[in-house]
Amino acid sequence: MYTVKEKVLKVLTGAEGYVSGQSLCNELDVSRTAVWKCINQLKEEGYVIDAVTNKGYCLKECPDVIDEEAVKARLNTRFFGKNVVFFEETDSTNNVIKKLAEEGAEHGTLAVCEIQTAGRGRRGRSWSSPKGSGIWMSFLLRPGIEPEAASMLTLVTAMAACKAISVKTDINPVIKWPNDIVANGKKICGILTEMSAEVDWIHYVVVGIGINVNTESFPEDISKVASSIRMETGKRINRSSLIAAFGEAFEEYYELFLKTQDMSLLKEEYNSHLANLNNKVKIIDASGEYTGTSQGINNQGELLVTDDNGILHVVRSGEVSVRGVYGYV
Repeated sequence: MYTVKEKVLKVLTGAEGYVSGQSLCNELDVSRTAVWKCINQLKEEGYVIDAVTNKGYCLKECPDVIDEEAVKARLNTRFFGKNVVFFEETDSTNNVIKKLAEEGAEHGTLAVCEIQTAGRGRRGRSWSSPKGSGIWMSFLLRPGIEPEAASMLTLVTAMAACKAISVKTDINPVIKWPNDIVANGKKICGILTEMSAEVDWIHYVVVGIGINVNTESFPEDISKVASSIRMETGKRINRSSLIAAFGEAFEEYYELFLKTQDMSLLKEEYNSHLANLNNKVKIIDASGEYTGTSQGINNQGELLVTDDNGILHVVRSGEVSVRGVYGYV
């Protein structure tokens, strides 16, 4: 449920110009006094709102916050983020969503935080999550699909992140299979998907995303492979707006995925954004490593690689690392 202040903020965010106080009262079924109080509260929180007699209110500028009110005001989705929980600090948003899932939280529940103290990436790697610099979020899915199809949700998420970033910035990012988003050869987004399931039934899937949005620098040990939207564009991006763009893109791709429970309807677009398509890659797995040419994904989301001897390999996500021959990409 939305509070009155959240409703006022959502109307102002979606309006193209001024909204009269009376129309706010009528639309939200509240008094003029209630609207006035909400407007003042928003101003105190950093929202720049112009008030003009006989015209009403116009939202001129939003602070870069990602709390529940800011995110919900931006969202225009069917299920993604209909329930939003915000933490100033938590260990991991994936852990938050897993706990909520066990307690019966609904499909689409979204957890967002300012600081993660124990953020994780793929294969157990740590993920740096400093305050005010990025989007650290996880959301809950309860898909009616076979467990073996769940790994493809990482690819669906990567497509949504890629689209949201390109819509909201001047960047045209690419996907480093299976779970990284890259700009100019450096990682700006990572995805971690976890699942609770039985042999033939999924209880829930947790999708975690970390996006380096307004980060200005990185520790020396990762500066060669990590970047942020701000470092690539020179501009600060409103994070709640980017979350909303991601949610809309995810629902679009998720609906197509559910129709076939594979990547057949998404494969062509996914491959068009694949960082190493038709390029040399190095595959590292438990048995060793080999090099070959990336041919894109198949309908199951697996990466097809033709090795230097002309043999076609089907690479499955998991304990496998795929990187460029001469570096990260």
